[in-house]
Amino acid sequence: MAYDGLTVAAVTDELNTKLSGGRIYRIAQPENDALLLTVKTGEGQYRLLLSANASLPIVTLTQDNRPNPMTAPNFCMLLRKHLQNARILGFSQPGLERVIRLEAEHYNEMGDLCSITLVTEIMGKHSNIILTEARDGEEIILDSIKHISSMVSSVREVLPGRKYFIPETQGKTDPLDASAENFLNELGNRNMSLPSALCTAYRGISNQIAGEIVRLSGLDPDMDIQSVLSDENGARINLWESFSDIMADVKNKAFSPVIYYENDAPADFSAIDTGMYEHRKNYKSISELLEAFYSEKEAHVRIRQRSAELRHVVQTASERVARKLDLQEKQLKDTEKREKNRLYGELLTAYAYQIPDGVKFYDALDYNTGNTVRINLDDTLTVRENAARFFEKYQKQKRTYEALTVYVKQSRDELDHLESIQVALDIALKEEDLLEIKEELAEAGYIKKHGNPKKKVKITSKPFHYVTEDGYDIYVGKNNFQNDELTFKFADGGDMWFHSKKIPGSHVIVRTGGKELPDHVYEQAAALAAYYSGARDQDKAEIDYTIKKNVKKPSGGAPGFVVYYTNYSMTVRPGINGLRLVAE
Repeated sequence: MAYDGLTVAAVTDELNTKLSGGRIYRIAQPENDALLLTVKTGEGQYRLLLSANASLPIVTLTQDNRPNPMTAPNFCMLLRKHLQNARILGFSQPGLERVIRLEAEHYNEMGDLCSITLVTEIMGKHSNIILTEARDGEEIILDSIKHISSMVSSVREVLPGRKYFIPETQGKTDPLDASAENFLNELGNRNMSLPSALCTAYRGISNQIAGEIVRLSGLDPDMDIQSVLSDENGARINLWESFSDIMADVKNKAFSPVIYYENDAPADFSAIDTGMYEHRKNYKSISELLEAFYSEKEAHVRIRQRSAELRHVVQTASERVARKLDLQEKQLKDTEKREKNRLYGELLTAYAYQIPDGVKFYDALDYNTGNTVRINLDDTLTVRENAARFFEKYQKQKRTYEALTVYVKQSRDELDHLESIQVALDIALKEEDLLEIKEELAEAGYIKKHGNPKKKVKITSKPFHYVTEDGYDIYVGKNNFQNDELTFKFADGGDMWFHSKKIPGSHVIVRTGGKELPDHVYEQAAALAAYYSGARDQDKAEIDYTIKKNVKKPSGGAPGFVVYYTNYSMTVRPGINGLRLVAE
């Protein structure tokens, strides 16, 4: 998560725009390390969240009104004394540090107008919220949400009465003050890759932004600084220009908040659209982005946690079936000699009159191929007894082969079914999506069905519904029940059906309305079928497609299992391109 100096700059700019001049109407401390300020302005009322949580430090405007403890903590009471009804003068960010200063003015007990500052430091486990005031030309700490003594930190004490300062950031400099000359000097003495050099030389630059600077310059990220400085083909100029372009956006407050997605889950965000990911969503404000990102991230993590038990069931069953299949295939391989045993029995029967008893082998002419075949014999048995022994082996292996052929197919089908459930678990975005998967596992006997077994579970989850730019509707099943529903109850005979070839995945239906589909719709639907399949992470995937009426459901087939014999195929790159997802 790139809550870096650029994100802080965007947050500071938004807070200045919306909250400067407003009055702090209410102060609450819903968590031990978080504050919620209600600010009234001429434009309306806002809630400002300040969090010093070690794992999730954040400053953002929010719509969330969190419950408060019955008794306000001491720090909250102090803030109410100094900041209640205070007028916000503005917000600032020193350099490009991950620090936001809220400057306010209020009347003290004597009726004098005083200035006061609330500093939020967003620095991972070192995050803090500190109230300070100016005394005799110095900034003095009144109190903080976390007390840091000299026993905890040898760099800085954060205690009432101590002088406030920002710890030196490991020799890093402000990138907003960089020039072409000192830019190269700052990087010149670092023997490391380009992104690492940028991160260690300048404040507020995350690995993501550093990687984007290098990408925009057209240079290899693995190049070291010395190679760039000694390059005569403009590498130095390209790197500086890409760096200065991004810094110019920060100086000009040209922010473009964006969330990047991987596998339908929020992967990262940035205050400036770096274009590093194919799937992205832009936001009007950085606060909207932060609230959406953390809520989506939390929802995705919660779904992963809720589905952990089901994943364990599927994983355990898959391993058991895989072991069984491996044993069955080994046993099936042992039956490959059955025809040879039958041949040996027939040849011994045919040449019995020529073979004396008590010999250990006999070279017989194979009347099928004309070749001589050596048959090893048990010299304690007669020739006919040896022949009977080979026939007996043949019959036993034949019966084993016929039974194992059925069992192997059943095991492979079961393994495919479990893999399709695994794909459905990867696709699930909401708790409602897990209900049908749980129902399917219960019907298949992998888990016990609780409650009344005759009572149908109410399902509210629906297939994904995408719309192309020219208005064609594309539907994607989230699980096997939805796949069957889409293909055999929802789709018309003339609709187009797509599915990954020989790989578990979703059924994809394109509504044709009796019209011929444009080529790009075929490609987009195929890319969706690849994306919602076990081939999602592959560079390319082969997709089968056909008219829906060619797709049949075999009697007794598992949910989602179909057969088709007339189809076309295409190779596509998995993805969601040029499609709009319709909300359920």
